[in-house]
Amino acid sequence: MDIALLNVGIMFQKNKVVTDAIGNHTNAWEDYYSCHATVSGEGGSEKAVAGLVVEDSDLSFTVRYCKKAAGVTVDGFRVVFGNELYNIVSIDHMNYKKKALKFKFKKVRR
Repeated sequence: MDIALLNVGIMFQKNKVVTDAIGNHTNAWEDYYSCHATVSGEGGSEKAVAGLVVEDSDLSFTVRYCKKAAGVTVDGFRVVFGNELYNIVSIDHMNYKKKALKFKFKKVRR
């Protein structure tokens, strides 16, 4: 893996349940792991839904293998890249050689 290609910073966030002062449970996102990645497969499409034009963009990030990155799962994690939020669609362990991980993301609609 060429280190020079890891040129963008991303932040993985983990979903957790927090309790407020009176006992209400709510979901919150906390920063889990920050690293540098290679962006690939940036594509997108637009479609009309209920009279609105909705953008569907998908990205792939390749990061170096580490225990924190290997602990990321499809459920309960998302990534922040360029002030945009992306949900994890799939994780490729690259033949389980423990050198790199490839994550596929879909942009979160807000």
